[in-house]
Amino acid sequence: MANKGTVLVLGATGGIGGELARQLRDDGWRVRALKRGANPACEQPDGISWLRGDALNRQDVLSAAAGCSVIVHAVNPPGYRRWSELVLPMLDNTIAAACAENATIVLPGTVYNYGPDAFPLLSEPSPQHPVTRKGAIRVELERRLQAATHRGARVLIVRAGDFFGPKAGNNWFSQGLVRPGKPVRNISNPGRVGTGHQWAFLPDVARTVALLLARRDTLAPFSTFHMAGHWDADGTQMVEAIRRAVARRSGSEPRIGTFPWWLLTLASPFVATFREMQEMRYLWREPVRLDNARLTAELGREPHTALDDAVEATLQGLGCFSTTPARAAPSIAA
Repeated sequence: MANKGTVLVLGATGGIGGELARQLRDDGWRVRALKRGANPACEQPDGISWLRGDALNRQDVLSAAAGCSVIVHAVNPPGYRRWSELVLPMLDNTIAAACAENATIVLPGTVYNYGPDAFPLLSEPSPQHPVTRKGAIRVELERRLQAATHRGARVLIVRAGDFFGPKAGNNWFSQGLVRPGKPVRNISNPGRVGTGHQWAFLPDVARTVALLLARRDTLAPFSTFHMAGHWDADGTQMVEAIRRAVARRSGSEPRIGTFPWWLLTLASPFVATFREMQEMRYLWREPVRLDNARLTAELGREPHTALDDAVEATLQGLGCFSTTPARAAPSIAA
């Protein structure tokens, strides 16, 4: 397989960062990953060069990015702690490295940038008037990235719905709907029945990014694309897919209940993750959908795994079908 260059992945121990690192490696890229406490050895048995360093340390990022043509910025503070303090400094380090190397920055995007004035169908040029702190930070992230294109960097942003996948990190699927590492007996639905919600299967997101990177030289210096992912039109299709998967594997059907938002409200002052989840509640109260017309015009089609297959792979990866527990994220699922 022909080598496609060297890519640095920041956040490779997380969901989307890890999936991108593995898929780009399999596509023929030399993949570096920055990790605090990593051994100083070069390439590891997984085919990824793990480098010791911190995304908050500019020199660490500059050194790791030397010779890279792409930098994946998929790093976030763990558990959302000090999100507002740390997110922008980490991005500034990535921008500095990308400008020094004339590299392309890949940012996995979200719908947080947009406010109700742009709902329910979001296209790339939709106005960005967020109503949350995280949304305002996301807008500033993209403003700084766009400015970086005037200093030698290129930018690729791929926005998608709520992530889920076999090795996903902090997300609604594994923190709200089910409990990782445990058999699924109860499923909590955070949404309203009758209200649509958008999901994105991590392997599909990573495949989309990989395909766009293959043609990055033909894209605009600042390019944004939206993925359609999985559209849950009435707010019940995801939980029903989980119930079907569990029934197929265990022979018993779990109970579907409502997500305990009241408990999240009570716990929010004490748990940063719950506080951030509570702030995003508005996205479960009304339909918000991404229009992928620009993406399909560029690629011809969007990579897409059937919902039942994606859900079963996710539950398997989370340890919900195994006696070997997965590392559990904080959860208050009923």
